[in-house]
Amino acid sequence: MTYAWIQDVPVGEDVYRKIVGRLGDEPLEGLLVHLVLRRPDGKLRYVDVWDSKELCDKAFQNRIHPAVHATFQEIGFRPDGEPPRDELEVVDLRGTLAAGART
Repeated sequence: MTYAWIQDVPVGEDVYRKIVGRLGDEPLEGLLVHLVLRRPDGKLRYVDVWDSKELCDKAFQNRIHPAVHATFQEIGFRPDGEPPRDELEVVDLRGTLAAGART
């Protein structure tokens, strides 16, 4: 079942780019859409859509969290835990990137 969420994160684009650099070019299994938006305060908001919650959790455990933790350690940033995710129900997903996505 398609899994989607929004998350406001306490980092700006510079830190985000470091994290992405650690992730490498290999696609994250199950990730359909990852949209990063700049909020008025300069921090970022993620909007993610995955094939399933299980694939999302697996990607976070195996690739995303290790990249985030290594980046935070490098820059000396210690957040107060993981920012909350607002889970969303996908009603429709369209566009070139959504081709083949299940809703």
